[in-house]
Amino acid sequence: MIHSFMAAGLLALVQAATPAEPQPDRTDMQPVASAITRLMRDHHYNPDELDAPAYQAVEAAMLEHGAEASNRADFLSGFHAIWADAPFSHVNLSEARGTAEQMAAHVDTLRIGGGGATLNWQGETAILTVTTMMGQDTIEEIQAAYAEIAARGAEALVIDLRENGGGAFAVLPLVRHVLAEPLEAGIFASQPWSAAHDRTPTAADIAGIPSWEGWSLRSFWHAVQINALTPIRFEPVSEHRYDGPVYVLISETTASAAEMAADALKASGRATLIGEQTAGEMLSQTVFDLPEGLQLWLPIADYYSVAHGRIEGIGVTPDIRAEADQADDVAFDLINDD
Repeated sequence: MIHSFMAAGLLALVQAATPAEPQPDRTDMQPVASAITRLMRDHHYNPDELDAPAYQAVEAAMLEHGAEASNRADFLSGFHAIWADAPFSHVNLSEARGTAEQMAAHVDTLRIGGGGATLNWQGETAILTVTTMMGQDTIEEIQAAYAEIAARGAEALVIDLRENGGGAFAVLPLVRHVLAEPLEAGIFASQPWSAAHDRTPTAADIAGIPSWEGWSLRSFWHAVQINALTPIRFEPVSEHRYDGPVYVLISETTASAAEMAADALKASGRATLIGEQTAGEMLSQTVFDLPEGLQLWLPIADYYSVAHGRIEGIGVTPDIRAEADQADDVAFDLINDD
């Protein structure tokens, strides 16, 4: 299963393969601005949202900026300023480091260099800190951590997502290793759904629809744009499953795939969430080629938690509210009281 949340950290990684090409002093950027508006209309998960005043203001500012920008660098900086207070998340403009297809293939094999997930111990409590959902090596680190947690027989588990801005597949092993039974976690709704319905999808709407399975982000992007609804289901693992108490630390910077993880763990009844309301940036995005060596990342699907509804613009609510830098203290107070 899973989606691409492609937060800024992942964009930085996939852009790092090659240096940007030098640009001429003067370039007409109006065709780029016009192409962005067309791509939004063609691929945004719900084009009706693009008729709202908030987006119309952004679009008008962007088209005006396209007419005034002198070159690619100028357009990029202005675009990011315009989108700083955007009406929805997961929109980014970047310099191309390959075609959109090449970028998608690269993401499927991405390794961040290690350190995405680290395991520490305080007494018999395991502390699994996951700072990104990106990277095959992060997946491996999470799996290795659960193997150690099982071998040592942890009395409690703290999962720290306070600095996690999202990513992709690492959410899968993170959640699965603490589940006792399958969990219908959520629903991705894309443009075919919004074209036929003026309401949010429910669990009843996905009855009989197979959940998406696999590890290919490129495959997911393709499927989610074709299918009106894409259900997300977490299955328990057969080994190294942890069945003790779980505490999940979250903050206002916990975003995207990390929000999916927090919501799923809460919905499962297996975890207590401690900290702040999360960022509310929970969409799936993909990349499209633009003129002038640029690429646009835009949201192609919205996500609805089966248990708690839409997360975009709202966030995941903690069970126990605490300042982010005090959430670990609260968790250990609870652990020590048990």
